[in-house]
Amino acid sequence: MLVRTRRADDPQPSEITPRLLHEHRRSVLKAAAAGLAAWSASTIVDAAAATGESSGSPGATRLQARTSALSTMERPTPYKDVVGYNNFYEFGTDKDDPAAYAGSLRVRPWTVTVEGEVARPRVFDIDELLRLAPLEERIYRLRCVEGWSMVIPWIGYSFAELMKRVEPTAKARYVEFVTLADAGQMPGLRSSVLAWPYVEGLRIDEAAHPLTLLTLGLYGEVLPKQNGAPVRIIVPWKYGFKSGKSLVRIRFVEKQPQTSWNLAAPQEYGFYSNVNPQVNHPRWSQATERRIGEDGFLQRKRPTLMFNGYADQVASLYAGMDLRKAF
Repeated sequence: MLVRTRRADDPQPSEITPRLLHEHRRSVLKAAAAGLAAWSASTIVDAAAATGESSGSPGATRLQARTSALSTMERPTPYKDVVGYNNFYEFGTDKDDPAAYAGSLRVRPWTVTVEGEVARPRVFDIDELLRLAPLEERIYRLRCVEGWSMVIPWIGYSFAELMKRVEPTAKARYVEFVTLADAGQMPGLRSSVLAWPYVEGLRIDEAAHPLTLLTLGLYGEVLPKQNGAPVRIIVPWKYGFKSGKSLVRIRFVEKQPQTSWNLAAPQEYGFYSNVNPQVNHPRWSQATERRIGEDGFLQRKRPTLMFNGYADQVASLYAGMDLRKAF
């Protein structure tokens, strides 16, 4: 397994101005003048809130997280775009539907059942998941199959931490992730666009990779409802639809799961769904992408990177595979 090695001339996380510090520099100066001398990425949001200029959701719970060396050095997408432009079909198929309708989602109480080929099946309360391992802020690229991308400061820890607690057996070859399906809370379930509940899956070694993130927050706060609250998975080298939201069940299984988009359109959405600019979607090219929040909707597209830029870390998982056939 390859792990990224920083070059000597790479900036360190501590040398990069946090996005929220940049956006709220006036707030920071005001607070500093009032006697707040110590600053860190994990305290920027609270300091901005203290001066009335928080960019977070009103009343959102703040999360303390250490900076991760697995973060990209790219500039994060503005918060307003991260929470306002989403795919979450349980709340509608338009990009602004999740922000408009996800308010009906009840995120407490919330449990996640972990079952199947594990020695220690468990039901985790959301508060248990928040305490399961030290939280990290990881700034990951997110690439959507539709051709747009973002860079998001997610908060969570490697999914491997949860795997340690449940002890997968030798029969566990895949992991299946199941999203909540409650028509009373999720108006999009009235649509037949997909078979509900939403199901995604990974090979066991993909799930165990350090980059695979059990995600509980973003931008210094708990996950907003439209972004998959209260817990989701993030697999940064795959197209975004592989990263299931609002998880209620995780199954360790012997056979490859039947995933929602692969069932709906197998000619368009393969099981692996690795970001691969050399394999086009049947209806459009994947060679370029549009980064949300950069100079409006008319900005010049950027080249799509193999494995979304994470090839050094994950290419070894697919050694010997034909990635045009296993798309």
